[in-house]
Amino acid sequence: MSRGTIVGDQVRTRILRAAAAVLAERGGSAGMSDIAAAAGVDRADLDRCFPDREALLAALHEAALADLAARLEEARLDGVPIEEAVARMTRATIAAAARHRALGLLERTPREARRAERQLAGTVRAVFERGAAGGHFRRDMPVHTLAEMYFSLLEGVVSRVAGRRLGVEEAGAAVTTLFLSGALARPDGPSGG
Repeated sequence: MSRGTIVGDQVRTRILRAAAAVLAERGGSAGMSDIAAAAGVDRADLDRCFPDREALLAALHEAALADLAARLEEARLDGVPIEEAVARMTRATIAAAARHRALGLLERTPREARRAERQLAGTVRAVFERGAAGGHFRRDMPVHTLAEMYFSLLEGVVSRVAGRRLGVEEAGAAVTTLFLSGALARPDGPSGG
């Protein structure tokens, strides 16, 4: 990799970090000049990396999805009990959402929303199928219903974390506790045993 490529990647990364911070602070009203100033580059450098706002937002979405994928991989969900896998998956997802909270404050295209959901859906499905096969989850609800309920809880807290009404740990604990308390099979209840 040439020095020019390395420097270009560093500038691009600096612009993306600045854009995330500025958009999180000012929302959709932040302009490209505001982002260039926060990144410490001139507008021409910004335009070379990202020719328009849509290209910048697309790159921010790509960075967020890559961050989520890395966090889920680092969580090593297959090597822990189901309860811990759900807790780790929840914390990883909410932490990625908090880091990229600016994107939660902006409108997403349907395509971006579908990509993000697909990225998380495969991981959630694998954890939930493992939990169902092991008898950890309720038998009176199919895995896809449990997954939809889980996604609903996540969506609810992600917007609150993005708006700084809840912290990452508080939100993660709430989702994990609420979900598992309603989803785990109870040996003495109607959905267990």
